[in-house]
Amino acid sequence: MTRDSGFVLWFTGLSGAGKSTLARRVEQELAERGLRVEVLDGDEVRLNLCEGLGFSRADRDTNVARIGWVAGKLAHHGVAVLVAAISPYAEARERVRASVDDFVEVFVDAPLATCAERDPKGLYARAMAGDIPNFTGVSDPYEPPAAPEVTVHTHIETVDASVQRVLDALTLRGLTSDPDEVYSSSEEEAVAARLGALGDLG
Repeated sequence: MTRDSGFVLWFTGLSGAGKSTLARRVEQELAERGLRVEVLDGDEVRLNLCEGLGFSRADRDTNVARIGWVAGKLAHHGVAVLVAAISPYAEARERVRASVDDFVEVFVDAPLATCAERDPKGLYARAMAGDIPNFTGVSDPYEPPAAPEVTVHTHIETVDASVQRVLDALTLRGLTSDPDEVYSSSEEEAVAARLGALGDLG
């Protein structure tokens, strides 16, 4: 399936909640459905687009605004853009939503304790010990979405289940098609019209 315009699928949640894992899995599924896909991962964007920004609220909002601007441009040119970024402040996320035609917010929900257990670098432990200031969920706030299009609970459901719920939401909004659907409704009408023009072959 191809689309003239793309969309922005925005994964938000605490560090370690599973945003990047889900984005990469959904990327694979959408590519197999014929969509042009790009993932903007928060860590990679900070390194390549937002180097120099810190972790104050102003810098975090600037980071989200820059990601949102790039994502919107790509979506305008038909790309399905998957953003995996903590993006802790609701107001900044809402500004991106207002600037993009098709914006789907996915709240990747997992308790702080679970995220800390998953942390291979031990950043949560260091933050809780006071060694890392402005750490989201520990010494900085995280504002969960009030009305996300999708909420996945990665501490109680499998990655496959979370991915499927995201894909179902996209299909429901007409942003992608079900892979089991051989023809779309418009394609079925075109085929029927063509067969009608050829006459009854039976």
